[in-house]
Amino acid sequence: MAVFRMVDIIEKKRDGETLTKEEITFFINGYTEGSIPDYQASAFLMAVYFKGMTAEEQGHLTMAMVESGDQIDLSAIEGLKVDKHSTGGVGDTTTLILAPLVAACGVPVAKMSGRGLGHTGGTLDKLESIEGFHIELTEEQFVKQVNDLKLAVIGQSGNLTPADKKLYSLRDVTATVNSIPLIASSIMSKKIAAGADAIVLDVKTGDGAFMKTLEDAEALARSMVSIGHQVGRNTTAVISDMSQPLGFAIGNALEVKEAIDTLKGEGPEDLTELCFVLGSKMIVAGKKADSIEEARKMLEAVIADGTALELFGRLIEAQGGDARIIHDTSLLPTAKYQIEVPALSSGTISKMEADEIGVAAMLLGAGRATKEDEIDLAVGIMLKKKIGDEVKAGDPLAIIHSNNENVKKSIEMIQNHIHISDKVQDAPALIRETITQ
Repeated sequence: MAVFRMVDIIEKKRDGETLTKEEITFFINGYTEGSIPDYQASAFLMAVYFKGMTAEEQGHLTMAMVESGDQIDLSAIEGLKVDKHSTGGVGDTTTLILAPLVAACGVPVAKMSGRGLGHTGGTLDKLESIEGFHIELTEEQFVKQVNDLKLAVIGQSGNLTPADKKLYSLRDVTATVNSIPLIASSIMSKKIAAGADAIVLDVKTGDGAFMKTLEDAEALARSMVSIGHQVGRNTTAVISDMSQPLGFAIGNALEVKEAIDTLKGEGPEDLTELCFVLGSKMIVAGKKADSIEEARKMLEAVIADGTALELFGRLIEAQGGDARIIHDTSLLPTAKYQIEVPALSSGTISKMEADEIGVAAMLLGAGRATKEDEIDLAVGIMLKKKIGDEVKAGDPLAIIHSNNENVKKSIEMIQNHIHISDKVQDAPALIRETITQ
């Protein structure tokens, strides 16, 4: 059996050479158990940052991280399990809509979600704005619920991908977060460890996304799709626009209400369309339809006849929540104050800096700046205008939902980062590209 030294592996990657599966596994195992120190792991990460990794190396890195901890066995769930992952953005409520929508079409959705760090909470925080909803189920309960309802959404449990957790903390403090091989293997290791048979990725691009340019979003999407296929998972990526917030709601309870509206067929156009695009791909991957067109008709049907909304109610009830909210959203947490943000001039909305609008929501308490921060589930921003809309001076650009009367900073941020022009502006294309192997 070959004996490796970490210094040789660092040197090899520093010089742009390709590492073997054994060398990558040696590094991941050694770093996870603590025999490889932070300073050597940092040097390795920086070498990857500058020299990149081949598709094969990324596949080996992903699987080494998967094998560093527990793997969820979903084989007891009937049918092909399809997972969806979004690279995140502002007002991204798709999981809350897609999970019941796709499950109502017969594809089992066994979803493990995370908490949010940033503008608003993650999927779990949003679900916890429903009174009584609990995100913890045992593996046995999880499997049973998916077999019974075709649907469960829980927190990441157990010791999934400990190597990724440890490496991510180190990347965060060594300026190596923004490396496509490291991002791709981090995301895919969690999806694979969670037991999905097929994965549909929503890779965001634009101002409110992690990948600001289309070129970077394409590179990340291609890397993740390639990793998925290398390790035997049917993987598709959709590149979608995040140059403005998705939908109108930014904030946890507000986004739950918007998800319910969308499941009733009354949601914002862009959010509804993205759910149809991603959902169609999930249904085809789950082999419940032969074509995207057929899958889309199925999705439209379960919204029209109320099946998807009813299933969302059954999910809430199964996990201890108050299912009455699907018919009475006033039961969700509500903020004490609703404050209009007026437009300062007339014209057409030409640009929305989604990131900054997200920060304005975070300042209200809708998100976390650090892991320890408490979220106020009731607060946030409801946009009244999107890119391409006409506006007159004094018209509301947004309504702030706050439990504090003093929201001057958030008002200024919204006014400064929603740009009004005298030129006519078209709304940006929502779907940029689809990438399959």
